[in-house]
Amino acid sequence: MSEVVTGDAVVVEVRVAQPPIRAVALMIDMLVQVVLMVGVFLAVGYSSVISDPALAAAVSILISVLVIAGYPVIFETATRGRSLGKLALGLRVVSDDGGPERFRQALFRGLAGVLEFWTFFGAPALIASLISQRGKRLGDVFAGTIVISERGPSGMSQPVMMPPALEGWARTLELSQLPAEVAGAARQYLMRWHDLSPAVQHEMGVRIATQVAAYVTPPPPPGVPAHAYLSAVLAERRRRDQARYPQAGPGHGVRPQAGPQPPPAPYGRPYAQPHAPQAAPPQPSPPQPAPPASAPRTTPGGFAPPQ
Repeated sequence: MSEVVTGDAVVVEVRVAQPPIRAVALMIDMLVQVVLMVGVFLAVGYSSVISDPALAAAVSILISVLVIAGYPVIFETATRGRSLGKLALGLRVVSDDGGPERFRQALFRGLAGVLEFWTFFGAPALIASLISQRGKRLGDVFAGTIVISERGPSGMSQPVMMPPALEGWARTLELSQLPAEVAGAARQYLMRWHDLSPAVQHEMGVRIATQVAAYVTPPPPPGVPAHAYLSAVLAERRRRDQARYPQAGPGHGVRPQAGPQPPPAPYGRPYAQPHAPQAAPPQPSPPQPAPPASAPRTTPGGFAPPQ
């Protein structure tokens, strides 16, 4: 695992692709390129339109350059960081800040790949990836990119739980405009929520929740904590994805609960801690006078501050 810092100063953990997996993806891409070049050469050779040998040679060289350098540039730009080999192995090229790969970066990687793989048979790329802590080849160093693996081992992260108090409101959300990068930053924040100090929990939560609220409507009810708002949005997003792409059965992926469970808190917690020791039941205390009613305090973003 490696950490990248986004443009909004949010730390996101990514899984850097290992050199053996990248080598297999490269072999798949190079095989596709060789098949394309052989097909084009045969078509040009048997074509009766180009009769001049010099013109045929020029066309062959032009097509070779387009296939070798244009194939990764076109595919990675159109698919946001994926070629056929990377798509087969679950890899993706992203910027150093975790954002999607841009055309300029794909062009740098494609031109550097001509020298690294087709001229020097991959030796510069192998040496650079072994030296770099993130496994970067020369094309990644010049373009400011990193290759990550999107297929992590199953069961590593717990699902986001829906706060019971926000379940009805979450079903009315419009989530079609929520970018995957913003949702990924929110998920990483919730996964690390228990490891952060209360001040960092609130500050980072409000910042990410404000970004999510710019793409999600309607706004949350007054006084909702930032982590509860993000949990509700991600849990509803996952529920709709599962409804759109049903799994292998109605109970697939549901873990049975052992014994009766205590009633949940109004907004719950982002992630449960299954190994935490159970606290003793609270002792009854004499009734205290109720404080005077007042409006809940909120931050400028509309989310409740930590209590």
